[in-house]
Amino acid sequence: MAQRTKADRSAAAKKAAATRKRNQQRAKSSTTGSKAASTRQGRSSQNALGGAKSAVGTAAGSLGRAGKGVGKAAKEAGKAAATRAGAARKAAKR
Repeated sequence: MAQRTKADRSAAAKKAAATRKRNQQRAKSSTTGSKAASTRQGRSSQNALGGAKSAVGTAAGSLGRAGKGVGKAAKEAGKAAATRAGAARKAAKR
């Protein structure tokens, strides 16, 4: 009888270890996805700022477009920072 109980405990321990490993991987994947989104948003912000700079350089009539570009760059940079902070907060909880 004792052997069977030991086998049951061993099986339960293996199952628990597998579950822990699965949960760790899921948490890591979630954080990685958030960081990737933050990087993508940051690059979008840089591209928008570059477009605004080129619009200013080409003609005075492009000032409206340049203003929109700067506004979009600021918005995207804010989104990127917020996403990165959220990812860091999620990672710190784990």
